[in-house]
Amino acid sequence: MGRPGCPQHPPWKSPTPRRGDPAPRGGEAPSSPSRRGRTDGRGEAPCPAPRGSVATRGAGAAWEGELARSRGGERRLPAPGRALARRTRAAAAAGPCRGCGAASRSCSRSCCCCCSRQRRRPRQQLLAVIRQMQQLLKGQETHFAEGVRVMKSRLSTLHASLAKAAPEPPAASCPALQAPADGRKFGTKYLVEHEVHFTCDPGFQLLGSSTRTCQANGSWTGQEPRCAEISECSSSPCQNGGTCLEGLNQYKCLCPQQWTGAACQYQAQTAPPAWSVTDDPAFSRQPRCAQIDRTQHCSCEPGFHMSGTAANGLCQDLNECEVYKREGGPRLCAHACINLPGSYRCACPAGYVLLGDGKSCEDIDECALSQDNCTRGTTCINTGGGFQCVSPRCPQPAGNVTYVKTSPFQCERNPCPMESRSCHQAPKTISFHYLPLPSNLLTPTPLFRMATAAAPGRPGPDSLRFGIVGGNNRGYFVMQRSDRQTGELILVQSLKGPQTIQVDVDMSEYLDRVFQAKHVSKITVFVSAYEF
Repeated sequence: MGRPGCPQHPPWKSPTPRRGDPAPRGGEAPSSPSRRGRTDGRGEAPCPAPRGSVATRGAGAAWEGELARSRGGERRLPAPGRALARRTRAAAAAGPCRGCGAASRSCSRSCCCCCSRQRRRPRQQLLAVIRQMQQLLKGQETHFAEGVRVMKSRLSTLHASLAKAAPEPPAASCPALQAPADGRKFGTKYLVEHEVHFTCDPGFQLLGSSTRTCQANGSWTGQEPRCAEISECSSSPCQNGGTCLEGLNQYKCLCPQQWTGAACQYQAQTAPPAWSVTDDPAFSRQPRCAQIDRTQHCSCEPGFHMSGTAANGLCQDLNECEVYKREGGPRLCAHACINLPGSYRCACPAGYVLLGDGKSCEDIDECALSQDNCTRGTTCINTGGGFQCVSPRCPQPAGNVTYVKTSPFQCERNPCPMESRSCHQAPKTISFHYLPLPSNLLTPTPLFRMATAAAPGRPGPDSLRFGIVGGNNRGYFVMQRSDRQTGELILVQSLKGPQTIQVDVDMSEYLDRVFQAKHVSKITVFVSAYEF
């Protein structure tokens, strides 16, 4: 159905007057295309919007208001929208169909269909502008995203270049330490948690700290060590009124008359010497005498000496064991000296055998000779003068940490749950070692070495840390690195036997400063009662 007052005809044809239609007023000629101006593609003249058209003005105003409200009422319309609104209002004010409008119920036949199309145009124009704005916003959004991407890329490049150029902060360390006068220092690393140990030369005693550890604040624990000379005369070694004279690492006694010896402990020889055997007939011999030029000359066999006068002299045995012991000369025997008439012989303690030189002793390896009495499930360990039966055991399970014995002297940790930090920090392997030592061994002496070995095809650690973590060693040992992959346990104080000492050492592996694994070695030292 058509609008009221508008005849029904195709939109591409102009309405023609019919019989009965009223004539034009005032000599007005019928409307024609030439009078209306140019025609559109369908043979009709274009329809400018009527001046003051309610539809036109309403569409422009509604479009402006809607866009203003969509932006919060605070932003103005973009430049394309403002220009379109101005053009729409100008066209509405200049059209020839002034009577057309949404409120008009009657319009001329030549203008009515034009008005119908004009009422539809503002909505199409508004949609076109919205599409333009959408394209504009999409382009702005793309441009903004591209700018953000470029900025992120530049920041990443700058960060990488600065991180690569900036040197790594140096590891915290402590000032270098010097060995005390008349003493020695063990340890050359001054990084945090590293230890340095100190000992004194023979004849000096250590005052201060024997071990100092580098702390995170760059300072050392303990006190500065120094070596003080030991006063040999402070113990009053001279007897029977002798005077002690201090010397370099030694002393000397000035003895009064009728006393002799290193400590003035022996009387001067006014009688047969103490080392002469006089109460045993087996250690006496008659001298061999001869008359030469009416003078009698007597002599004794080797190993005897003349006692008394030539007339009633007697050859008494010379106790070589006492002579060499008192005069401080070289020891005749490594262990015991047994005096014989005119001679002597050496003896060794149980568990040792005398060597071919007649004075040295060698330990008998009872384990190798199957002379031990170790029961099944235990292992024989040879020691100085004897043996020990040992049976090392793995630690008891503790939480997620459990161990399995892989050899008679080693335990390995079972695989850890991924989330268990305490399990990964526990020792990966625990090994047991037994060392026999003689008494009063000269120091410093390396006793034990720990080293790392990487599995085939896997990178090994690039850093190792060694330390003493347990035992009853009481400062007899230090642990220090001997090379990049090896640490040494060093004896720094002599041990007097017999005694048994435990010391536990560990080796921690790091890769790129990240902890990888820890290995513990439990060392048992059997100190003999003898110095051989």
